[in-house]
Amino acid sequence: MTLAPLTVPPAEADTRLDRWLRRRFPWLTQGALQKLLRTGQIRVDGRRAEASTRLAAGQEVRVPPLPEATAPKPAARTTGKVISETEARALQARVLHRDASVIVLDKPHGLPVQGGPGIARHLDGMLEALAFGAERPRLVHRLDRDTSGVLVLARSAPAAAALARAFRGRDVAKTYWAVVVGEPAQPAGRIEMALAREHGARGERTVPAAPGAKDAARAVTDYDVLDRAKRRAALLELRPLTGRTHQLRVHCAEALGCPILGDGKYGGQAAHLEGLPGALHLHARALRLPHPEGGWLEVAAAAPEHMAETMAFFGFANPAPRPPRRLP
Repeated sequence: MTLAPLTVPPAEADTRLDRWLRRRFPWLTQGALQKLLRTGQIRVDGRRAEASTRLAAGQEVRVPPLPEATAPKPAARTTGKVISETEARALQARVLHRDASVIVLDKPHGLPVQGGPGIARHLDGMLEALAFGAERPRLVHRLDRDTSGVLVLARSAPAAAALARAFRGRDVAKTYWAVVVGEPAQPAGRIEMALAREHGARGERTVPAAPGAKDAARAVTDYDVLDRAKRRAALLELRPLTGRTHQLRVHCAEALGCPILGDGKYGGQAAHLEGLPGALHLHARALRLPHPEGGWLEVAAAAPEHMAETMAFFGFANPAPRPPRRLP
């Protein structure tokens, strides 16, 4: 079977391979795409590649001809079927900032950013609701399903490439809020605990890396205690300087000994307090990032309902976020 070569245009350089392919073959499920990559049927400049591979302008991507049966049918398109008008309006109401290049969304708790096994409803499948008369916006980073807050979308391929570089190059300042069980020994500090991914009976987890482990990934988080409740709980501001999977959750539970409230995965039963919401109390409060058109953009999101309820219960301060602003 002859393979059909595709060339990466300059405007789409620095895009993840899986996202680049999904734009061209939107009917492909993530599982099907992963299988094509895993079996070597998709190649970049003649070599096997991973989903996270960053493409360069001029590279040749070879894709096997896809069966006609996999082509999208009108009834399966995102608009009108997967997402209702009510859902679309609700998602649009969560837009914190919109301009010609960027959309910033307040992602709700419990909504996955991308699909996967057993996940039928996810943000990536709803993005046409945020086109606002232009092209479908693109994901440039992600938040965990149960983490709420500030999420950035690009409105064009050049904007996506610029934003992806900013996130990958650590030019983006991220601020999270977390309500934790207990109180850290120090009111402020820096956590430097290398992390690794572990596969076990309970699925994939992030764990503190053993000294000298080959798969250890450097992970650094700065924190401040914003408020406390007699050592029963505390409100933390977390500023990750690296971006490891579940970094903040493991750093709080293992380095500080204070699991994030509702985080049974890493804190077990100790992560729950009777009478309080059981949802994960981790919120992407604010981002400061270089804008694709120049200057800087600062955006913040209010705490989600379950966190606001808990903060009110403990008497923690919960100031309204500053409105989005562009800076030179």
